[in-house]
Amino acid sequence: MEDRLRELWDFADLDGTEARFRALFNNVETDDERAEVLTQLARVEGLRDNFAAGHTLVDQADVLADADGTGRVRALLERGRLFRSGGDPEKAQPLFVASFVLAKKSGDLWLAADAAHMVALVDDPEKWTQVGLDLIEEHPELEHWLGPLYNNLGWHHFENERFAEALAAFEKTPAPYAAYGRAKTLHLLDRPAEAAQAAREALELLPEGSDEEFLDEMRKIASEA
Repeated sequence: MEDRLRELWDFADLDGTEARFRALFNNVETDDERAEVLTQLARVEGLRDNFAAGHTLVDQADVLADADGTGRVRALLERGRLFRSGGDPEKAQPLFVASFVLAKKSGDLWLAADAAHMVALVDDPEKWTQVGLDLIEEHPELEHWLGPLYNNLGWHHFENERFAEALAAFEKTPAPYAAYGRAKTLHLLDRPAEAAQAAREALELLPEGSDEEFLDEMRKIASEA
């Protein structure tokens, strides 16, 4: 089970992603499908920090989407992402929850897992991580979402200085998500050899063009064993 539009995404090439979705818009058959495409174009604009343009595209999607269709699920989800990225998590929270509820009702379980992990970023991370994990337990084909869920939970614990709990979450996080969080957490737990190994793993997994400050941090931890 996977989002059927996922293959059109390349987060390192937003212009190419936009072009593919604009081409798709002219090749779908229903208004609800057109609404889905518009929400993905809205997400592209959100990633460019063009939040007003993103909201305009979601407004257009709202007009076309079926009341309980996948287009509506995506419109709620992407509107929430726009609010969160734009610095308004309180407005994002009810939209993510509504997207989760509707996605479960309509059987869009991939999107339900996505929505659960987004709620966990803005409200009660432990509760909503567990909601997402429960969904995956019922539907193991959603295992892709284990990474985002455990990774987000790990950072929640890390930011609250609950480092043992953070490490436990990061250790349940599938690669490539885990190594960076594990390295930082093990470093703060004064376990230098393990931290260095995790930092080396992180450096091996990093994509080209990664932030130089991030690279320097991992190199420093890797050299301290």
